[in-house]
Amino acid sequence: MTKGVCLITGGSRGIGAAAARMAGARGWDVLINYNANAAAAEAVAEDVRRSGARAEIVAGDVATEAGIMATYEAVDRFGSLTALVNNAGIGDQVGDITTFSFDRVDRIVRLNVTGAIIVAREAVKRMATRFGGKGGSIINISSSAAKLGGNDQFVDYSATKGAIDTFTVGLALEWVKDGIRVNAVRPGVIDTDFHSNVGVPDRPATVGPQQPLGRAGTPEEVAEAIMWLMSDASSYTVGAIIEVSGGRSIVP
Repeated sequence: MTKGVCLITGGSRGIGAAAARMAGARGWDVLINYNANAAAAEAVAEDVRRSGARAEIVAGDVATEAGIMATYEAVDRFGSLTALVNNAGIGDQVGDITTFSFDRVDRIVRLNVTGAIIVAREAVKRMATRFGGKGGSIINISSSAAKLGGNDQFVDYSATKGAIDTFTVGLALEWVKDGIRVNAVRPGVIDTDFHSNVGVPDRPATVGPQQPLGRAGTPEEVAEAIMWLMSDASSYTVGAIIEVSGGRSIVP
């Protein structure tokens, strides 16, 4: 028997792809949202199907309301939503604030904050018991940059993840009595293509060894935390922000 339907935004690569594969392996039917790379999303879906779960992909730019609503139209056809991994997010080229254009900051905020909030809004409409839903779990993906600031790298990205932390706590309190548990995972330096996208592809190799644990993390290690928050094992966990950073966030 399936554990329910899980929507993962930005599920074609990195942490999102790892979470999709792991969710399928653990009995969830998975809807994989992606923006541009249909082939990558379909490859992840095939892995989920091989594990015995149902999987579909849906194109939708979750920096836009149209993309979000198209994604949820697919959700409604797929099944009754009981878990959201609110994962889609972007950064940009590292640098200090004097290098940032208005368009750069606006684009990052629209996806990482506005998009994440509206994606969660639609999940709440479907999960909340007051609206006839079954309850469920929302897991927002933050970053250790929310705590550390990202100075001289990407303070704009860091600010959006700080907003996600605040949003997680507020949304958790707002909907806990309607059967929805909202939590977040705060990854540190994880070996994904995020670093290439912000212009420092060697960052996991160079910065990873500087972490207290002595290495960069893997997407699967973050996905394990996500799976726990989706599961009944975390039934008393509400409004938590789980560090998966190899100790990065606790270094004085």
